[in-house]
Amino acid sequence: MREDLINVADFEREAAERLEPGVLGYFLGGAEDEVTLAENVEAWKRWRLRPRMLAGHSEWRTGVELLGGEVSMPVLVAPVAYQCLVDPEGELAMARAAAAAGTVMCLSTLATKRPSEVAVAAPGGRRWFQLYCFRDEGVTQALVDEAVASGFEAIVVTVDAPCGGNRERDLRTGFAIPEGLGVPSVTAALGSERAVTIEETFDLMEPALSWRGLEALASECDVPVLVKGVLTGEDAALAVEHGAAGVIVSNHGGRQLDRVAATADALPEAVAAVDGRAPVLVDGGIRRGVDVATALALGADAVLVGRPALWGLTAGGEAGARRVLELLRLELERTLILCGCASPAELSGAHVQRAPAPLYSP
Repeated sequence: MREDLINVADFEREAAERLEPGVLGYFLGGAEDEVTLAENVEAWKRWRLRPRMLAGHSEWRTGVELLGGEVSMPVLVAPVAYQCLVDPEGELAMARAAAAAGTVMCLSTLATKRPSEVAVAAPGGRRWFQLYCFRDEGVTQALVDEAVASGFEAIVVTVDAPCGGNRERDLRTGFAIPEGLGVPSVTAALGSERAVTIEETFDLMEPALSWRGLEALASECDVPVLVKGVLTGEDAALAVEHGAAGVIVSNHGGRQLDRVAATADALPEAVAAVDGRAPVLVDGGIRRGVDVATALALGADAVLVGRPALWGLTAGGEAGARRVLELLRLELERTLILCGCASPAELSGAHVQRAPAPLYSP
């Protein structure tokens, strides 16, 4: 791994040079015109920090408590599918990187490694499992059972994918998951003897999941259930009212419905609606520690990063993914110091303001 990679953008450029166009487009791209994809990054830049001086702190910490346990920073690894496309060890290396960084890894249903394998690879790490619900409730239950039995601490139900988004980059490159690179946990749950393709997997998912279904899942699950994919205050409130232990403001990285709100813009509404009844997390467009600080100041309890960690994995395997996470932690720590805050908990709405509107020039 090159030593001159000093921020997330550097790792993204390095990953772009290493990956063939189809794989790069799969991970880098979004839906249709990719308006939301771009807005996710730009929206964080529309906020400005309001640092306070002479705070008198001599020590600073980035750690926070989340769902009853400590993490080294309010930056978690978001679920990203098919990680073996960029590294031979895939999710195993990512799990070790997250554990070494002292944070949570969220494993995708569409992972190329099973939850039990990830647990063995990083036994000391904190792990959550991202769940797509299937038409066959037995398949859904088998996925949950393996994750819980493997020590995963929470189930993260993705609710913004009743169908796949229109990802035109993949159509243009003709990208397809290589034959044999399936989703082993789903294959096992189905009792299949061959790898199930991504198209087959999505065809098996339940498009009619309802709030009542979510409530039933949450009430029967032995670990907390979070809801991922919320963009409105109404849905954030409904999630909590129907048993969610947390809400993740997310637009699926701009990969599902284009021209929905950037997550930075949707976050304050969701925070207000939840009103402290459960943790609120956010993903999408986080590229700097200052983005993390902005999200916390707007009321988030933590953020998740998907592509940045994946670019690290692409550029340097486990060490690369860990380096990206450590860079974000160091950037957050520096931001806290310069804002006069001793810990993430001290960030508040008083520390941010909207950036001035740009002057119009014809």
